[in-house]
Amino acid sequence: ISICRDLPNIEVITFSVNGISDLEPLHQCQNLSELYLRKNNITSLDELFYLKALPRLRVLWLAENPCCGPDPHRYRMTVLRNLPSLQKLDNQAVTEEELSQALVDGEEITAPPARRSVENGWSESSASSAAEATTEPQSELLSCSLEETNKTQEELDMKSVPRDKYSSFSSQETDCSRKKRNNVLNAILLLMKELDAEGLEIIQQTVVRRLQAFQKKELQEE
Repeated sequence: ISICRDLPNIEVITFSVNGISDLEPLHQCQNLSELYLRKNNITSLDELFYLKALPRLRVLWLAENPCCGPDPHRYRMTVLRNLPSLQKLDNQAVTEEELSQALVDGEEITAPPARRSVENGWSESSASSAAEATTEPQSELLSCSLEETNKTQEELDMKSVPRDKYSSFSSQETDCSRKKRNNVLNAILLLMKELDAEGLEIIQQTVVRRLQAFQKKELQEE
């Protein structure tokens, strides 16, 4: 997620099922309008502090994070009090009545969250979230990654990835490496939106050379 510090013009981010716990890298994404963070490791609603300065944020999906807590009403009211410009939260439209009620039932977030101490560059929360990520069922990882990657491709006016094609990679591949590959693919598709014609031509040439190398290797192995 740290790459977002270098993408101030990005408009849509899909980071669901990624073990993310820190939203600080997003606070400079001033053009961000849609943010999908379902099923991560965000433990505190104080992380919303970093989203309050995003004037164009209209869609947020934060469900299935620890910060949602046992009280769905309190959670929703707190999010809406701090992000009153949202039009949709967790795939549910925001109403004027909710925004008014949020001023009463929601909690105002005025400071960033306190961070845990880090040892050897690896925080306790990061370690636990990484461990949880590897236990995600393969079918759920595939479904989530496929859905969000196809959404990104729709934004780019690209053809969606067929499910049979998406699942045709090596059956010996671990869930963790599969999730990593899918996340890399989604990140590349998002980054393509930041490129101009010259940049896209460079990407195209690189992809062609890469494919030719793979084809040559396959022929040699046969």
